This record gives sequence, C-alpha cells and structure tokens, in this order.
Amino acid sequence: MTALQPARPGPPAEPPPGRIPFPVVDEISRHCLRAEEPETVHIEVHLPRQPDPERLRAAFGEALLRHPRILVREAPGPWYRRRYEWQLTGTPDVDPVGFPERGPGALERARAGALAEAPPLSVSPPVRLQVVGPSSADSSCVLVLTLNHTALDGPACLRVLATAAELYGAAASAPLVRDPVGGPGRPGPPPPLRTGGPGRPARVAPATDVRGAGGNGLLLAELPVPRRPAGAGYTVNDQLLVATCLMIVRWNRLHGAPLRPMRITMPVDDRPRGAEMPIGNGTRLVEVGFGARECAREPGPETLAALLHRTAARTRALKSAPRPQLGHAATLLTTPALPVGIRAALTRGVRRAAAPWTSTTLLSNIGRIPYPLDFAEAGRAEAVWFSAPAAMPRGLTVTTASTQGRLHLALRWSRALLDDAAGQQLCDFFTEYLAAMAALPAVSGGDGS
Repeated sequence: MTALQPARPGPPAEPPPGRIPFPVVDEISRHCLRAEEPETVHIEVHLPRQPDPERLRAAFGEALLRHPRILVREAPGPWYRRRYEWQLTGTPDVDPVGFPERGPGALERARAGALAEAPPLSVSPPVRLQVVGPSSADSSCVLVLTLNHTALDGPACLRVLATAAELYGAAASAPLVRDPVGGPGRPGPPPPLRTGGPGRPARVAPATDVRGAGGNGLLLAELPVPRRPAGAGYTVNDQLLVATCLMIVRWNRLHGAPLRPMRITMPVDDRPRGAEMPIGNGTRLVEVGFGARECAREPGPETLAALLHRTAARTRALKSAPRPQLGHAATLLTTPALPVGIRAALTRGVRRAAAPWTSTTLLSNIGRIPYPLDFAEAGRAEAVWFSAPAAMPRGLTVTTASTQGRLHLALRWSRALLDDAAGQQLCDFFTEYLAAMAALPAVSGGDGS
C-alpha cells in the first residue's frame, strides 16, 4: 500500500459524535421515501487512468474524516418522537469503496445500481463509491458515486471527493473562479417571480409505450457549452432553463397535451466551495415560471432572444429574494409540534393533494466543476455527470455540469412516465434549442415584455 502524503490542513473537526436534528430538507425527504423510486443522486467522474486501489480507498476514507458531517446514520427512535435525528458516528460503519470486476457492462451495471438502490440511512456514511473499469483492454476508469439524497446533495459529495483527490495527489486544489454572469441589459419593469398564476402547471406528457414500468431511466450526453453573444444579459443557466422549457413544450405538443404555464424548479446553492463548505442538503429551491403564451409556438431568433432576457430577469429576482429552502409550507410541516409519525402521514397527504400543482420539472445546473479533481498518475477528471431523482409527479429531471469546456447533460426519468426512446427524443430537442440559442447574434438586452 502506498502511503498518503500530507495535504493542506483540513477544516476544524466538528464536536465529538452526537446527535443533530434533521434539517427541513432531510425531514421532508425522509417522510416521502418510496422503495420503487429511491432518492438517490448519481455522480460519474471519468478519469483517463485507473487509480491505485488501496491509495484511493485510504484517501476517500481520510476525506470522510475531514468532513465528519457526512459520517451520519439515522438514530433509531419511536414513532412518537418529535424529530428524526442524525447520529454522528466519527468513523464509517462500513467501507464505502468498492472495486467491481472490470469489463464490458461494468459501467452500465454500476449506473443501474446507482438509480435503483440508495445507501441505507441506518449505516454511516450514506454514500458509496465504485471504481469501475468499463473495459479490460484499456486503463480508463469511472468513479461512480451513489448518495442517499435524504442525507446530502451532489455538490456536497463532490466537495468530499475533491478532498479525496487532494489527499491522493498530495496537492492543493483550490476552487476555480466561476464564470462571470452576464450584464443586466436595459432596465425595465420587474417581472413577476412566477408567471402564469396559481393554476396547474404543465405536466410532462407520458410516452405512448410506457406500461407501468418501475424505477428510473437515464441518458447521458456530452454537448458544447452554449455560446453567449458579447454583451448578452443572460447566463448559461438561463439558456438551460429556456431549452428545458421548450423541450417539454415541444414534446407535449407532439403528444396532444394541453398548453399550460410551465414551472421549472431550480436549486440555488450559495455555499462556499472551499474545504469549509457545509456538508448536507444545502441548496434552496426556487420556481422559474413561463407563461403559456410565451411557448405557444416555435420561437424564431427574436422571440428566443426576448424569452432569454425575460428568463434572466426572473432568475435574478428569484436568486436575490430571501426564501426558506423548500418554502414556508415545508417549514410549517416540519415544526416539531406533533410526533414525527403524525407529521410524516400529514406530509405525505399534503404531497398527494398538491401533486397537480407540483412544478413541471427540475433543472439542476451544477455549473463549471470548481475543482480540478486531479488524481495524480490517474489524471484529472475528463467528464463529470450528475443525475437527480426523478420521482413522480414530475417524473423528469435535467442535470448539467461542465468540465473542460464541455457540457455534460443527464436526463433522468421515471419509467412510469417515459421510456428510453422518449429520453432520446427529449435529448435531441434540448440539443437543438441550445444550438439555436448559441447562434443568436449580439443584442442590446431585453425589455421585459
């Protein structure tokens, strides 16, 4: 076994193992767990070469100790307790790193497992890392991480992996500077935070060949990062939102679904990306609205540019507005005034009743990966994919990240709603709209109308 070299000093350790109450996001997720649609986040990190197995296992284990908030399991308790609690374990209960046999089909099996089986909350840590060799003929390698979304999110797990890369390579890997956002464009009247009123938003139309299958499907694609004209008042994230909206509108039009307003849930992550990054579920969710008339027909270049600027104004307003992570209703539902068992039943009932008003889909844009993820002789990450859970009633999530100037897109869907052919067609639509936005000429800014 190759000894680990010292890395830069880690953040101060948390207090000795104890218990902490579930935050709002964790509790709502815990109330609504369903075995047929596990709450997993899947992450793939593609490396050019295979890392040393024992050295990687030691580096990942040390990274867990550097971020002790990831070393948790759900503390047992009676149904009438007032809160779920995480028990900080200090050390792992199990070895979370596995090395399945290399060869054809290994990566596909690891992906399928990441979608179908969440690490149990009863065992610390709630994350698993598989080091997969897609082929026995070359030295490439894929790190497949599966995390239980009730306990933590993708950016937090990526921070832990970045620490493991630092330890493995014995080199500091300070976060890179993020791309600057676009300018504000010409001022205009502030747009509403939600467009289309309180009515039911559009749902993704079901595929014609779906026959009640269970679980999630997944499609990964590598695309160019969309170009923005000089002086554009919108960001890549705004382009992704518009592409997601138009993708679903076109799909629904082809399947005879009624035209309704669109609402897209978008996680906003304000956490620092350094070693001090809080581990857990740290994003807050906002909903970006699109009126039915905005998407009634295929947009030409001028209409597309105007839609981009309106979307940019909405997202700026949403990001700056203070709001609890899941909204005020979730905060109320998790107030420990009643036993947690009663609150769980109440939360599930509210979720079923509110299903028709749930947003159309979720777009999670991780953005440019802020760490080099340099594993020394195994090389730097060449591609990083994330996929978020796709439980009904949304049934479809879009997750993006960029590495080395390429956009890595993951479409994940509930098999109760869509099939593989539908996923491919949706990907084609998304790609087409991104290309159309990248071809827009320089404009002076939208007028908010």
